[in-house]
Amino acid sequence: MLLAALWITGLLAYQLPGPGWLRYLLVGLWVVFAVTGAIGVARARGGRWPGMLYGVALVLSGIWWLLLTPRQDRVWADDVAQRLKVVQVDGSRVVLDNVRDFTWRSETDYDARWVRREYNLDQLRSADLILSYWMGPMIAHTLISFGFDDGRYLVFSLEIRKERGESFSALGGFFRKFEMTLVASEETDIVRTRTNARGEDVYLYRLHGMTQAQLKALFVSYLGEARKLDAAPAFYNTLTSNCTTIVYELAKQIAPGLPMDYRLLASGYFAEYARDLGVLTPGVPFETLKARGRITDRARASNENDDFSQVIRRDVPGTGQGSVP
Repeated sequence: MLLAALWITGLLAYQLPGPGWLRYLLVGLWVVFAVTGAIGVARARGGRWPGMLYGVALVLSGIWWLLLTPRQDRVWADDVAQRLKVVQVDGSRVVLDNVRDFTWRSETDYDARWVRREYNLDQLRSADLILSYWMGPMIAHTLISFGFDDGRYLVFSLEIRKERGESFSALGGFFRKFEMTLVASEETDIVRTRTNARGEDVYLYRLHGMTQAQLKALFVSYLGEARKLDAAPAFYNTLTSNCTTIVYELAKQIAPGLPMDYRLLASGYFAEYARDLGVLTPGVPFETLKARGRITDRARASNENDDFSQVIRRDVPGTGQGSVP
């Protein structure tokens, strides 16, 4: 009864329409009923009615839950306003629309730009794991950056699709509060905004041992996810459909035997998971990989005339970018 009450409380808190005061009032009334009803049942003094009402509330909440459907037509925040579109895949030639290329001066001051980009998958040369810490050591946002022979990089990031004026809530992510979107972006946008505009702490690790065929397969897996979300919206889920679990699900298509691990949920430790799988630069202690992979200060010190992607990779093991001057 208490677990059911807790779930219904979250559903009411994040899905009830109307003004905040009314939502809080209704949630408060439900909590009072739930607690007193559970106490009455526990003491065998409440008769059958609390259990019956609990059952009715649970059934109605379940129906409400099933009727919640994701949408594409909300008033979205600027940074997720467009959906990534796979325009063409012709052999190794890939054309993408709505690649994000914003210039960020702060979280609220930016130049919005969505561009078309063309890539040759035969020129794929690397994949980097990027972890951006915004909520302590246990939680990080996970991104994958693909590098090409011509020096360009493209970053994929699964994110909540915020409505204008909305902010992220990890708890809300359990209750179908947010749709999700796959963002493809230039590093000067999606990495720099996290280090410079948002003040997050960001780490970069070179993924080691991937063949050209595996790099292509992982990249194409992201394209498949983009097509799915473009065709039909889906809800973000803090536990099962988040920025880290999508990396795991896509990687499983290449290596089906990948083990489940608590670090898929405690995403701040995902780099250690990758280390244990043997996919980080070999022969370097993890403490060194982490220390040299911290790109925050280099990103903040860069300017518009720098090659941002080269600057953040200086001294990162496995990237071949040399040491920090």
